[in-house]
Amino acid sequence: MIDPAFGLDHAAVQALVEGRHGDPFTLLGPHRLGDAASVRAFLPGARSVEVRARDGGDLLGTLRLAHPAGFWSGPVARIGPYRLVIDWPDARQETEDPYAFGLLLGDLDLHLIAQGTHYELGRCLGAQAMTVEGVPGVRFAVWAPNARRVSVVGDFNSWDGRRHPMRQRREAGVWELFVPRVGVGTRYKFELVGPDGAVLPQKADPVARSAEPAPGTASIVARTEPYAWTDHAWMESRAARQAPDAPISVYEVHVGSWLRIGEDARSLDWIELADRLIPYVKGMGFTHLELLPIMEHPFGGSWGYQPLGLFAPTGRFGRPEEFAAFVDRCHAEQIAVLLDWVPAHFPTDVHGLARFDGTALYEHEDPREGFHQDWNTLIYNLGRNEVKGFLIASAFEWLERYHVDGLRVDAVASMLYRDYSRKAGEWIPNRYGGRENLEAVEFFKHLNSMVPRRCPGAVMIAEESTAWPGVSRPVEEGGLGFAYKWNMGWMHDTLHYIAEDPINRRWHHDEMTFGLVYAWSEAFVLPISHDEVVHGKGSLLGKMPGDDWQRFANLRAYLAFMWAHPGKKLLFMGCEIAERREWNHDGSVDWALLSEPRHRGVRDLVRDLNRLYATEAALHRLDADPAGFAWAVGDDRENSVFAFLRQAGEGDPAVLVVANLTPVPRTAYRIGVPFDGHWRELLSTDAEIYGGSNLGNGGGVETEPVPAHGQPRSLSLVLPPLSTVYLRSGG
Repeated sequence: MIDPAFGLDHAAVQALVEGRHGDPFTLLGPHRLGDAASVRAFLPGARSVEVRARDGGDLLGTLRLAHPAGFWSGPVARIGPYRLVIDWPDARQETEDPYAFGLLLGDLDLHLIAQGTHYELGRCLGAQAMTVEGVPGVRFAVWAPNARRVSVVGDFNSWDGRRHPMRQRREAGVWELFVPRVGVGTRYKFELVGPDGAVLPQKADPVARSAEPAPGTASIVARTEPYAWTDHAWMESRAARQAPDAPISVYEVHVGSWLRIGEDARSLDWIELADRLIPYVKGMGFTHLELLPIMEHPFGGSWGYQPLGLFAPTGRFGRPEEFAAFVDRCHAEQIAVLLDWVPAHFPTDVHGLARFDGTALYEHEDPREGFHQDWNTLIYNLGRNEVKGFLIASAFEWLERYHVDGLRVDAVASMLYRDYSRKAGEWIPNRYGGRENLEAVEFFKHLNSMVPRRCPGAVMIAEESTAWPGVSRPVEEGGLGFAYKWNMGWMHDTLHYIAEDPINRRWHHDEMTFGLVYAWSEAFVLPISHDEVVHGKGSLLGKMPGDDWQRFANLRAYLAFMWAHPGKKLLFMGCEIAERREWNHDGSVDWALLSEPRHRGVRDLVRDLNRLYATEAALHRLDADPAGFAWAVGDDRENSVFAFLRQAGEGDPAVLVVANLTPVPRTAYRIGVPFDGHWRELLSTDAEIYGGSNLGNGGGVETEPVPAHGQPRSLSLVLPPLSTVYLRSGG
């Protein structure tokens, strides 16, 4: 028997043992030379290596050390399924040879990856636990078209990049390798040699479905079997719950700081959150739970907005399947789950996507296109099909694999404008010489047109802070195709107004009314989000002027004004209990405040606002239709009084909303109304149960035949100080 090792290219062997060889299958595994056969393996530190038949265990050959660095080679009796029996200094190992397995990625998968239309990358790239030829293991695959060599490293090979170099599928720039006997839970990364021959820092898997908790940065082989969902009825009905005519009230949560427990003040995990957060959200009457980004991110201080693992729930709160169980529990309690998602940028951490294969692969080469000066992060190159496909696949990973009900897309404005936060000369115009980012526009249109088809009932929500037209208009009508847009203008204007001393509010009256000029130009969400209670902005309560009584009264009146205003609602955690301190991501909501009556009163008010918002059709059914709103009093700037009607349609009761935003009680304040009869007082933020002075209208008021505000009849009302009152027609 002739050992084909004698015909080896020793320069190639030297390149392999030095970690420079980019085509390991030409050297490793089974090989034929004429009628002879041999097996070659690179096993640094091994003492002896045998080749035995996979079935039966017959000895097929013994390998010899052909290079002192650990390259073994030797003749075998035949080529067929075999195992390597390896004696290490402290153990004996029996395993299949990774280089004895053929190609596993299909041509269709590779074709779709190359053209950027593979929207299930989570099952194609990354680490896929599977059984091949009866052998359990993991198929690793990664896109790195410009690398000279890519290896998978992990606990299974001492993180040695020479041990498991991968095979390149050149038609797509993808590298793959099946590693037998590796299982779920294994830590791993990729080691790459760039086009200049330099070994790069080991990289986390861009498509990993699981990652180790920070400060660790390794990816983890995740389970591939789907979660056993129990939410079929929810998924079938959720479209109606997220429609423009539905009551949508969102509780925004930073998972790590909602509640901390124990002596070490640790965050809750997904199992504990299911037991504590879900009942709280349900009891408060919120319809939706929105989580700040839970995709894997290296720096906790970014609150998740600088993610690197767009396919992996962060390991900080448990395993991926536990997150899936959390979503399933939310659906069982009729709560929709929204996730913040960040396709606008990514951090420069060396273990992440930055210059992934030694080139600007995911980002732009030119910093005028590829670097965010505000956040010191890199910008995805949406002009590259593979990158666009990577991001779209990430969106569908959450919508499909985890049954998430929608994604709120962060920093959309930064994506739409090439000159976003840049001075002249610091940006590159589009092909027409304009500032619009045409690639981002196409990306959003493509993604948002696909979501309804692939994920019926799911919604896409834009955080877009400019007046870009048609953000929530359908793609077929020339819009970007989002279901909703955050109304940042309304938020800025009204918070500025409510922070003014009441004596000055007459000069800022239009800040409360201007939102109604454009309220139906988009389908809006009114957001009082985390961004309004950090970075020195203080808490929501802290923005309110006056003494402590007035601050609480201002806050209650503002929240009730918001809940009655056209648009869906969003409130960040802690605002509902009137936290006194601004949010600290390393701390916790100050739940101890609920021992104080005024804080309990704000909480109870938010709960009751949610109940009324959901049960009174006038407050939500025509949210996106101007027919659902009419000013009753919009011009009383001297008294800082606002009054408007919310209507659900002909024949349904109307709700009159009256806000008196001065600390002066007003009696016999007359407001014209369109309907005769009794108007029942549904809610007053001045009620004693909320911490108010209990000045009111005795539960309701009868119309009088006194014309006012263009109506033949009117109500004579008592307006408590710093309050908002709801009254319903028809008793």
